[in-house]
Amino acid sequence: MRTSYEFTLPRGYVDDHGAVHREGTMRLATARDELEPLRDSTITGSDDPRLTVLVLARVVEQLGSLELVTPHEIEGLFAADLAFLQDFYGVINFGTEAEFDEFVAAQTVAERPLAKSLPVERVPEEQVPAERRSEAGDMAPARPPSASNDSADSAASANSAGPHRARRSAIEEISGETR
Repeated sequence: MRTSYEFTLPRGYVDDHGAVHREGTMRLATARDELEPLRDSTITGSDDPRLTVLVLARVVEQLGSLELVTPHEIEGLFAADLAFLQDFYGVINFGTEAEFDEFVAAQTVAERPLAKSLPVERVPEEQVPAERRSEAGDMAPARPPSASNDSADSAASANSAGPHRARRSAIEEISGETR
């Protein structure tokens, strides 16, 4: 049975010396991992945002070249990295293998460098349909070569429906995912 999972943080933890730590491993949580932090005197209840920090500090086994991952390091994560670890925790502990594979695939897509911009060519005004002509000059707005209006519209539609994770604040997700 697999009990430990490797991950790569979207941004990375920056330590006191400026070194960035992105690669890490997280193990499956035990009941104790979720119950012990509730006994901490600084935790006010199951909705306390710090509960997530304590749970993650228990299950993140390794992060970059750090000798130990403590609540201090988890608190020092960028919000995007904290949100990533929360999602990762949920997928490896409560998700199916298919959901894990989907999560990893989505992260791989998100980590790809942005595609280079397509070259832009100007289209002479007389080649542009009257309803799309610019009043600003004799040239129509720039568009990629061989891109018809229909394909541009469908590309915009595809980009809005593409595989992505909803952007959100980590604070919004903290209380529900650590119970």
